[in-house]
Amino acid sequence: MDNDARLLALSRAFSPSAPIDQRSLFSGRISQLMDVMNAVAQKGQHAILFGERGVGKTSLARVISTISQGSETTVASVNCDPTTTFDSLWRKIAREIPIATSKGGIGFTAGTSHQVSSLANHLPETVTPDDIRHLFSRLRKILIVIDEFDRITDGETSTLMADTVKTLSDHAVDTTLLLVGVADSVEVLISEHQSVERALIQIRMPRMSRVELNDIVEGGLKKANMTISVEARQKIAALSQGLPHYTHLLAQNAAQRAAITGRSEVNAADVRAAIDNALAKAQQSTIGIYHKATNSPRENLYPQVLLACAMAEQDNLGYFAAVDIRAPLSKIMGKAYDIPAFSQHLNAFCDPGRGPVLQRTGSARRYRFRFINPLLQPYVLMNGIKRQLIKETDIPV
Repeated sequence: MDNDARLLALSRAFSPSAPIDQRSLFSGRISQLMDVMNAVAQKGQHAILFGERGVGKTSLARVISTISQGSETTVASVNCDPTTTFDSLWRKIAREIPIATSKGGIGFTAGTSHQVSSLANHLPETVTPDDIRHLFSRLRKILIVIDEFDRITDGETSTLMADTVKTLSDHAVDTTLLLVGVADSVEVLISEHQSVERALIQIRMPRMSRVELNDIVEGGLKKANMTISVEARQKIAALSQGLPHYTHLLAQNAAQRAAITGRSEVNAADVRAAIDNALAKAQQSTIGIYHKATNSPRENLYPQVLLACAMAEQDNLGYFAAVDIRAPLSKIMGKAYDIPAFSQHLNAFCDPGRGPVLQRTGSARRYRFRFINPLLQPYVLMNGIKRQLIKETDIPV
């Protein structure tokens, strides 16, 4: 493979800017994939896919959509936003579903006597959960993917969606709802209708494991007939912090550097150059968030404390405690630091004045914290390396 072909292959093999929608490019997540597919296969069963931002929920939903379309299932995919209401959501969904109409009613049967139109034309002026149940009970198998469900701010919409899940399930309508959001989405739906829990499979998407991240790297490089050293692969996995966006970004940049210099193996120096490139091309919003969180007219510990937060050991939901900050901060500063020395910094990161960049939960002396935007965490780590506050080897592999 010549260099031009190799560079083209790398641009296609890695997708740092857009969700993956090809099964061949999607690594891992077999358990979550099977859980959703099992829900799709059963009448009256629905699913909610939840997890931190950036863990690959939308990519998994797209892969599921692709697989389902191959099994003669009609798929409709829509995104929510803060203006979404129950009525506007279902009108948006209905526009995505083509139907054939005849004197006998609506359906999917083809033929010259049928006219193709949109399901939106058959919605009443005011849409209710029972209208949805009645309309979709007349159609063949449909999968409806509702992404960014957590962005809905209207409480009535959440209540009506819970009612819709329940009525579709109670009547065994052959339509599956796949809701995609964060953990709060689950709590809202179940609090609105406790009985909906039986009809809703809850599927948590954790951050990707090192094995899954390595599969992304090696699978992508294989398409360009390239390999990677163990050290370089470990650096990419460590810096990615389980978030596939950075795995795609660093692997692509590092591999392109190697290819441009005529090499087929990616090494640690390529990854180091990829870090500089990733920082230089970071979104302005990320740069702005970091600057707001750490900037001060006087010398301060904010950059170091935020870096220690990025290095702290986390639980399965991304939370860490103040005690988890001590070891990494002491390593960064080269001397021992205890909680009183940085507690005010943690509190400041939770206030609007510096973001907020951290979310706090729990009670005094038992607070736990996590990054509001998980994608900021790898940026903080890479920035720490560039500023020589830490080395790549300081990040646990």
